[in-house]
Amino acid sequence: MNDLRERCIKLRREGHTLPEIVHITRGSKTTVYGYIKEIPLSKKRKKDISVAAGERIKVFATARKGIAKRPIKPFSEWTKEKALLVAHLCFDGEISSRGCAYNNRSKALLKRVKKLMREVYDFEPIFYTNPQTGVSRISYGNVVLAATLKEKAKELLTKARKFPLEHKREVIRAFFDDEGCIDFRPKTNIRRIRGYQKKIPILHLIKSLLSDLGIEARVQKPNEVVIIGKKNLKKFQKEINFSKGVYMNGSRSNSRWKESLEKRVLLTRAIESFKN
Repeated sequence: MNDLRERCIKLRREGHTLPEIVHITRGSKTTVYGYIKEIPLSKKRKKDISVAAGERIKVFATARKGIAKRPIKPFSEWTKEKALLVAHLCFDGEISSRGCAYNNRSKALLKRVKKLMREVYDFEPIFYTNPQTGVSRISYGNVVLAATLKEKAKELLTKARKFPLEHKREVIRAFFDDEGCIDFRPKTNIRRIRGYQKKIPILHLIKSLLSDLGIEARVQKPNEVVIIGKKNLKKFQKEINFSKGVYMNGSRSNSRWKESLEKRVLLTRAIESFKN
């Protein structure tokens, strides 16, 4: 018994934990504990044990994330549809560590994003409408989906200038469907397309993509990109246009038209109102 006691004390002073000493000596846990309870581990050893435990938890958590009950369809090649989907999530959506969501008042755009999501994820979203604002939200809770789309969003915003023209059109379309409006005031001779975004680099990206399609635009303080002139408005209408079913909100207190008009209809009116 004295041999066991001496071995336990020696192992403890070398920095071994109770379970380790029990395993090495084959002694009972109660007996071993009685021998070493007055010999504390060093602060360094306690820290090492804590760090090792944290790493084991990380590995376990990562492994669990990798085993998706609802698998996604990852992609390496960009298509028009995937460019449109990721762009919508960049402009009127959000991607967190736990999932992604898209917010809009337009039923047409909500339906579009839901359909596009089928390109990468075969499960239905959670749907919610805010009764006060009328804005609806579709959300997808999946950590693997979120991580994939977050990387694709970064890729889109950094590489869109290198996309084919047909992909660039979809990025621009998503931006103006989500963030754009028609500022048409015939009495004061104002006709322009405006797109709002707090992130200034995105405004410059959209300006550059428009330029690649032959459409002149300018970034205007504090946070918008603006297209003016009959030539540019017509070119925008031909190359991009607003999507069918996307309306100006006529119920706003500052609405000039006091009715919900399709943005594409208002753009046509603005172009047709030019005298020359």
